[in-house]
Amino acid sequence: MEPERKQSSSPSLSMMTDQSKDDYVNFTVDERNSQSSVGDEMKVRPSNPSDPSLKSYRSRSPPPDFRLDPPDNKKSLVLIRTEIKTKRIYNAIPSASILSVGGMQKKTEENNFTLPPLIEDWTKDQVKDWLVNKLRVSKELAQKLYDEELSGACLASYEKEDLLELGVPRAPAIQILRQIKKLKKQSEAFEPASPAPESELNQRDNAEMSQKLDESAENETVSSDSGIQSLSSSVWMLQMARDRIRAVINQNTAESQFVIHNPDNLEAPQRQRPVSEIRPFDKCNFLIFYTENDILPPMAGPSNLIDPVHEYHLLPNVNEASEREILYEFTREVFSFAASCMNSRTNGTIHFGVNVQQERQHGQVVGQSVISLNKYNEAFESSLGDFFEEKYVNVARLCIRPPNFIKVLHENGTASDKWVIEVDVVPAISQTQDYLFYTELGITSAEEKHQCKTLCLFVREGPRSVNIFVDPNPRVGQEKLKDLTEKVKNLVPARKAAEENKERCFPQSNQGQRLKQLMTRGRNVLESSLQVIVVTDKCPPDQLEHMDFLKEISLFAVLEFDPESDLNGTCHFYRIDCTANLHFPHMYNTQDSLPTLIKNLNLFMQPSWIFCNGRLNEESEEDMPLTPSEWLKRRSGDISKMIGLLCSPDIISKDKLLVTFVLHSAVTDMSHPILETFCAIYRTLEGADNMLCICRNSGVFSEWKKLIELRCKEDISSKCIYELSLNEISSTVTQLKEPQTQSSQRYLPSTGSSSVLLTRKAEELFTDLDILSEHECENTEIENSDSFDEFKRKTEEDFYRGGQVRWWNFHLSEQRGSLPFIKRDKYHELYDLITPVRSYTSSCVMINLFHHPGCGGTTLAMHVLWNLKRKFRCAVVKNNRATNIDIAAQVINLLTYGKQDQPGYTPVLLLVDNWEDVEDLKQCIVHVSGERTQQNTFMVIILNCERTQFPDESSRNSYAPNIFITNKLSIKEQRLFSEKLQQLEADHEKPETFYAFIIMTNNFSKDYITNIVSNTLKDLDATSQQGRLLSFLALLNTFVNGSYMSLSLCEELIGIRNSLWKQETIDDTMNPYFTLLITFNVEEHGFYQAVRFLHPMIASNCLQILEQKHKLSLAEVTIDILYCDKVYKSCMGKDFLVQNIQSMLISRHRKEQGDDKDTQFSPLIEKIHEDEGSEKVKELFEKAIGRFDRSATLPQALARYFCLREKDFQAALKWALDARDKNPNSYIADTVGQVYKSQLKKEIEDSEPLTAEALNECLILGSKAVKAFYESQELAKKDETIDPFDLHNRKRPKSYNTSGYVGETEVMMILLDLIRELPLSQSRDRYQTDKLIQILKGHHTIRDFHFDHNDAPTAQFVKVLEHHEKFLISLKPRLKEIFSFFEKYFTYLRPRSQERVIADERHKKKLSEHFKQYLKIFNSSEQEKASEKARNPNLSLLQEIQDQRFYLETKRADSFAGLLQCLSDKNVAEMERIFKKWKFIFEKSSKRTVSDTVNFILANIVMHSIKPSSKELKKYEELVDLLNEELQKEGTHSNSTEMYYLSMLLMWPTKDRKLENLSTYKDIATYFRSAKKSFHRRFSHMFPARSALAHFFLGKSTGLKRIVSKVKLDQILKEESCSDQSGQSCTLNQLWQSGAAWNEPQVEKELLRVKGISENKDIYVNYEGNLKIPVRPAYLGDIRSGCSREHISFYVGFTMEGPVAYNIKYVTAQ
Repeated sequence: MEPERKQSSSPSLSMMTDQSKDDYVNFTVDERNSQSSVGDEMKVRPSNPSDPSLKSYRSRSPPPDFRLDPPDNKKSLVLIRTEIKTKRIYNAIPSASILSVGGMQKKTEENNFTLPPLIEDWTKDQVKDWLVNKLRVSKELAQKLYDEELSGACLASYEKEDLLELGVPRAPAIQILRQIKKLKKQSEAFEPASPAPESELNQRDNAEMSQKLDESAENETVSSDSGIQSLSSSVWMLQMARDRIRAVINQNTAESQFVIHNPDNLEAPQRQRPVSEIRPFDKCNFLIFYTENDILPPMAGPSNLIDPVHEYHLLPNVNEASEREILYEFTREVFSFAASCMNSRTNGTIHFGVNVQQERQHGQVVGQSVISLNKYNEAFESSLGDFFEEKYVNVARLCIRPPNFIKVLHENGTASDKWVIEVDVVPAISQTQDYLFYTELGITSAEEKHQCKTLCLFVREGPRSVNIFVDPNPRVGQEKLKDLTEKVKNLVPARKAAEENKERCFPQSNQGQRLKQLMTRGRNVLESSLQVIVVTDKCPPDQLEHMDFLKEISLFAVLEFDPESDLNGTCHFYRIDCTANLHFPHMYNTQDSLPTLIKNLNLFMQPSWIFCNGRLNEESEEDMPLTPSEWLKRRSGDISKMIGLLCSPDIISKDKLLVTFVLHSAVTDMSHPILETFCAIYRTLEGADNMLCICRNSGVFSEWKKLIELRCKEDISSKCIYELSLNEISSTVTQLKEPQTQSSQRYLPSTGSSSVLLTRKAEELFTDLDILSEHECENTEIENSDSFDEFKRKTEEDFYRGGQVRWWNFHLSEQRGSLPFIKRDKYHELYDLITPVRSYTSSCVMINLFHHPGCGGTTLAMHVLWNLKRKFRCAVVKNNRATNIDIAAQVINLLTYGKQDQPGYTPVLLLVDNWEDVEDLKQCIVHVSGERTQQNTFMVIILNCERTQFPDESSRNSYAPNIFITNKLSIKEQRLFSEKLQQLEADHEKPETFYAFIIMTNNFSKDYITNIVSNTLKDLDATSQQGRLLSFLALLNTFVNGSYMSLSLCEELIGIRNSLWKQETIDDTMNPYFTLLITFNVEEHGFYQAVRFLHPMIASNCLQILEQKHKLSLAEVTIDILYCDKVYKSCMGKDFLVQNIQSMLISRHRKEQGDDKDTQFSPLIEKIHEDEGSEKVKELFEKAIGRFDRSATLPQALARYFCLREKDFQAALKWALDARDKNPNSYIADTVGQVYKSQLKKEIEDSEPLTAEALNECLILGSKAVKAFYESQELAKKDETIDPFDLHNRKRPKSYNTSGYVGETEVMMILLDLIRELPLSQSRDRYQTDKLIQILKGHHTIRDFHFDHNDAPTAQFVKVLEHHEKFLISLKPRLKEIFSFFEKYFTYLRPRSQERVIADERHKKKLSEHFKQYLKIFNSSEQEKASEKARNPNLSLLQEIQDQRFYLETKRADSFAGLLQCLSDKNVAEMERIFKKWKFIFEKSSKRTVSDTVNFILANIVMHSIKPSSKELKKYEELVDLLNEELQKEGTHSNSTEMYYLSMLLMWPTKDRKLENLSTYKDIATYFRSAKKSFHRRFSHMFPARSALAHFFLGKSTGLKRIVSKVKLDQILKEESCSDQSGQSCTLNQLWQSGAAWNEPQVEKELLRVKGISENKDIYVNYEGNLKIPVRPAYLGDIRSGCSREHISFYVGFTMEGPVAYNIKYVTAQ
């Protein structure tokens, strides 16, 4: 072999110096790879220097003391063959073949159809052709999928289940999915190329490869660092190249054939990637990122001397060489390259960590593992003098920039541990002049074991650095040096001219102005109402500070593609000062309604930071980062759906949306996730009008522009900013924002007259509260701006025209030259009601302010808050959709803000406006405060403004402290209003349009309102767009309080199309009618602007004029709004508007809810019925049902209308059943029953005289009604509290629907009355009636009824009765059961809201009347009793017992609940009779039931409470024995809650320990728990609406005396001369609610304060003998959080649910 090698060597390879003859140049690092094997040949690093094909263009000489063995030729040969084989597999594939398998612009001869490269771009027609022609799918199936709109985008995202759901059989479904998977895989692996014949391709590839290898071998000496090469190494390298070519030629054909025909067998084809952007030249502080496998531009020679040349290298990794060796190779490569650039006078950059050879793709980013960045910098600095001549060291230092380290990211966007190291060379002519720069490179001799240095002179030749001294012939070297010297003389002026030309080329940019235009839409400022969605990628760390403009804009959402952003990126930077919620795209793809989604994700309240490519620190696999190809398959669908939602007009009006792309890195791939996101937004917004693209530089822009032109066919240039730095952009945007109307330093009052700073980030967490700071409206930007006068004018005009009062209105009225803000007469009364905080005994109190709508009630409340802002932490609930528990949590956060362990709080004064369940809010605040704050501390005042038509009446009925104001001004108030009006006339141009203020000044004069509306609308064309909009708003504002329409919808209704740039406004288009309207901001249902009438009275008057003058009826306007499709298309606030429209049709008025009267239907329906007739009402309802086809309440309302007004029961039943089908709840089931009940009444009314047929019909209707009402009762146990499609009243107090019980009772009473009056004989004597009652009681059957069979009518009646006998005999026990239910319902449980208390009283009254009627019907006559005794003398005792029971029933004392009611309902004489009856039953009954015993025991307790001195009472010990006996019989699993309740009353542990002898005493705690369990089994479905009531408390005495009734405590409190802080007499309710009752001396004297322990929110009382009794706290707020074990004391109350702790106090605090 050796002779052959020499023979084939090129002469040029034998040239060498004397020093290196016969020596190996130590290029190899085989010892570094000693563990590699031939079997691992595919895994060997391509940068292995032992492989000549992978070597640098300069020899990698080791440091002076580096020792290496000769190369392992065999292993190197294996590596080269492996490389060639891999390359041939790829290169041997003809382009045509690639096309046929990759799916790129496919064309088949047999079918002759062409498909786009990306499957996602296929149309449904192309999909159909592909299925039929390519896959041979049946045409019927292909047509079916075609009809289902199956496009390529759908096909690419489908799973097998999707195809099966479309009806595709399993086999074709699997075939389709496999083909799609194959196409996707191949399209990712290959790029399209021009077809070439196979033979030509092979020959060309072989020739090119051979030529390149020859050139590589022949030029190796020229490319080396020192020009020194040994003969044996050269021959060895050339021979390997020759062997490599032959191996390729021998295997070429076979491999090519294999690849062509078996493309699926390719293991790792390399997909050609687009060229990535390189770091901007000579920008050492501007960091960018590279991504693994990115392709950088190919190396090239010098061009214009200014554009840098690039050279790529891979250093050995730490496993292949020592750190010293790596650093030496780094510096040698850097300074050799630098010298070549300086001698050629061209800029250049050398890159380490980028592949240069063909084993990988040329220019592919691989990255270097770097242990220490500092060591590279140190090696760079310390080695300059070793490589350059001393006199040129400083020049080299000025020309060669320090290394730049660019982080390499994984393909999924996360950081790797690799870097690309780049060194820039800038040979400025002022430094290099006409010098030549020599370098000295050292090599090591293997024999002599010492280092030699060789002088080199490098220049750039093409893409390489070449040493011109490589030729050992001195003459050749001298000639080249002479040529270079002449060349440098020419390069010096050329370089100088190039530098001067570059300095002159400063582009004239107008991009600053473009940025302002795009951000402000042509306005002067960036409006705060503009919602911005930002799409961004990884930001370089040194640029994060310039992303601070995100904190200055109304940031709606950020679509983040940096998976590490929350750790060290933009998200982390933003959240240092601001709040943002971290989301994922799939969180937006739920089945929740839009309002629910907005609420759950806190949209508009806080920015959403959406990680579109996962988060690195996520544990869930679903939310981990993905590579671009995986992202496209698994996550792009979620992104598209999310964007469809975020950019929907339902969320943000298009004219209020700006989508901003901030691109820090170039997007070069057609399938890049950010580009896919752009396309999704582009589709959703139908263009780029709402977009702005901020690109880091022109390179990023050009790539971005090119890709968008390809994908979207649109030039994006006019929307892009790319010539401004991020610093310039940030500063410009910050200057554009509107002047702030809030101070940047906001303070809250704190204890001891101190203050605490409320930070912006903290305030952003109070999403439901508008917080009033101590110095509100002071030290703001707006006050010092040029626009302040305009701001002041508009703020005052908006308020006095009818807008909501703002804090600024109070502040401006306090300025010099202004009249003070008008204080209403009730101002001081309300102020004084709030301020004496020390007198409050409860931690949370409520004060009501009742007022007429539009009379200034809310303004009065806010005025008081304004003047108390330094005494209280004041806040207003601004989000009316918030839940009470959320508000409570934020209120307590506000209370405790700035506090740590210091005692005391500054109370919160919370204003809620027309809140529908204030009592529940109060309880929530108490509950949350108990978990978070110090116990028994006054904390919160709720000021509840409640609109009502009867403020004075509401005030009288309220148990809470309150005031009221009406729409009538006093003389003093009228004078103040007149004075203020005079000032307004002097300060404003058009004070005559301040209609709301003038209405109040004129004392709400209807004549004045009629006059202004008539004058304004005199020229109105009601059929025009303006007239239509006015009619819609007038209708809504008249019949629905607080209604409005979004501004964007109003603009669309009147034809404003160019709202994006606001060239036309609603003010102009609606002039002069807009003087009656006002725009305002809405925050509850998303942030947007809305329109309404200035005042409800103006809206009502406008509607009247439209009716009278323009003959536009209410029904026509209502039908018009129902038929107007624009109202129901996507727009901001659509859900709220739809709810208001439905509410207008279905919401009845109720006095108990503050309305002026009770109505059967909504006021709108009542008005239309009265004015236009029933046909219009029915037409209106039917059209509404057609529009809102999912609503159950509309067909329910129509059923009620047919039933109550039309008496058309068939139609009523039809609609009631339709409603039930849509939403089967208890209220709709009750409506079905009401229809049957009404039909029954009508049937009876129309059947005079009653016939048998009519009776039969009545009984059928009655049974159907009873069945429907029973269904209502069952549904009530599992009811949702609201109709999901009727959300208008969603915050109404929770209630348990008992209407089914009431309805059933009414029907049965009607039937009983009907039967009692049946003409069963001509005489209709008493006997016959009594006999019939006996049958109804179940004592006899119909067959026992004697009558004259010749009496045909009677016979027919009897036959009907016999047919319905089973139903008839069920009436009495069922009525008894219902009365018993209500007894327990009203006695054991109390309502949670005052509204339900009123409803309870109404039901009690109605039921009491029914009960009296029931007793009247079933009361046995004396004749009946005598007859019964005569027939059966032995039954006399039983009859007597029955008589006693019936007496108890008449007194409603026959049950446990009835006896409890006797505590308050019965006097001493009545109770004595009742007790005697129970004593008789108990003593005379042969078989006593558990309930008899239990009731007798309770009768003793009640009797003792009413008359303790009664001689008839059993002794305490006797009662205990009776109870003990029953407990032993029943055990602990009985449903007799009442029995367990008595065990609490009688067997609560005593000091004398007398009860310990009882057999059941040891299990007494178990019996107490059994009370709770049995109570929950029976009544838990009522808990949302009601809570258990305590009838007795534990007293200080013994025996029965220690059972203290609440009635007795009430009597004590009434006798006490108790008054509250305002001097007004307190009601019992107020005393108990406030907690003041527990502090009354007489109460304290009666009750025993028990000591216990609190553990983890639970309370226990410990007695001797390891007896531990659990006690429930009456208010959770009484227990501290933190699971602290504390000693406490409290009063014990006894409820059916178990013992309850009241007035809890911590022992250490007492």
